[in-house]
Amino acid sequence: MNQQQRLDVLAAVTPAEELDYVRESIVSDLFQKSRALCSESVVIQDKSLLYKSEKLDRVFTSKIWGFPIMLGLLGMVFYLTIAGANIPSSMLADFFGWVEGYISLAFTAVNAPEWLHGVLVLGLYRGTSWVVSVMLPPMAIFFPVFALLENYGYLPRVAFNLDRLFKKSGAHGKQSLTMAMGFGCNAAAIMSTRIIESPRERMLAILTNNFVPCNGRWPTLILLASLFMAVGFTGGMHTFVTAFIVMGMVLFGVVITLFVSWILSKTALKGTPSHYTLELPPYRKPKMLNTILRASLDKTIYVLRRAVKVAAPAGVLTWVLANIYIGDTSVLLHFVQFLDPFGQLLGMDGFILMAFILGMPANEIVLPILLMGYLSTGSLTEVEDMAALKQIFLDNGWTWLTALNMMLFSLLHFPCGTTLVNIFKETKSWKWTFAAFAIPTMIAIGVTFAVAQVVRNFGWI
Repeated sequence: MNQQQRLDVLAAVTPAEELDYVRESIVSDLFQKSRALCSESVVIQDKSLLYKSEKLDRVFTSKIWGFPIMLGLLGMVFYLTIAGANIPSSMLADFFGWVEGYISLAFTAVNAPEWLHGVLVLGLYRGTSWVVSVMLPPMAIFFPVFALLENYGYLPRVAFNLDRLFKKSGAHGKQSLTMAMGFGCNAAAIMSTRIIESPRERMLAILTNNFVPCNGRWPTLILLASLFMAVGFTGGMHTFVTAFIVMGMVLFGVVITLFVSWILSKTALKGTPSHYTLELPPYRKPKMLNTILRASLDKTIYVLRRAVKVAAPAGVLTWVLANIYIGDTSVLLHFVQFLDPFGQLLGMDGFILMAFILGMPANEIVLPILLMGYLSTGSLTEVEDMAALKQIFLDNGWTWLTALNMMLFSLLHFPCGTTLVNIFKETKSWKWTFAAFAIPTMIAIGVTFAVAQVVRNFGWI
């Protein structure tokens, strides 16, 4: 395009479109000039290697195949994370249970008070060990696999594919990368928002990252989908339906992310999306061992350490509330009775809301706290038999609506304590930290209330 043609184009566009056009023209000219200089000075012996990346990009960034391949790869990562973590998580839980037995014997041997054993073992140790057994295996799988995709060069293609969607919502294309990191841990994803240069768009990424489920919420989503949503199916079909429902939840979370980003970009974080020029790197064979070790040490251990620091006090608090009585009722049950009317309005109950509130330090302990409340054991509880677990829920008045709304609330509700700590450290603002707590909480309440009213009004339960 010559100079006169460019002037004609500029005369027919708006100021915002003019800025876009000027930037794209500059980037295009720079690319064409550098390509010309390379062709004059570089001798290529094997031209097939030169076009390898371009051939792959025609597939991975295709308007037809780009999104299906992206969803397929992310689904594969989720499957590897969930399926691969089951056995290690079970082994860790068994190991911690074995150690707990010897710790209890030691307390008995020294005639320690029962309350001290309850606080330190049934509360602190048991709560912390469950967080480790649930969080460590998924993170040890997800972060290295995610890092391998990044080193191979695929993640920039994900950002390229999603750039149009995020730009239309007023956000930044790089938010797709921070969002994907949230599937492993929202706390780590908050730190990854540093790759977004614009403060406004970085804040959008921080405020909306919670709408993708972290590894602490996967057990709740998978368990309830399996027990209540995939009933009537057996074998491989049961697994497929469960995975399909969980993937539907994930996609719903992505839609909410884009919608909230659009609303915020028109209101509290009003502004024009910054330009995003992305140079797609060539595909490279990643250094497997080095990548796995670095991802495990840099991300997995760091996030786990922070989670334990925040989750440990929750185990103590739960035990204390369940073992202090006012009259014939524990403080925990008084709390449940206070929350129950509101919980029923949302299609759940007071026990579920209590579990989410007390489980705020770490999403991993929400289900154990819920079971502790239903069984009135006074300590964190885990029931491993699926049939017995479903019967406990049914005995407490659960329906498929209860399970659905608990899944939705788990997907959309406030960030965990570790994530909130990271948000404050990254923003240095109590105001934005509170906003990161309030926005998803209001959305979770609104969505579950609407679902409950629609289901009840149409008589579907």
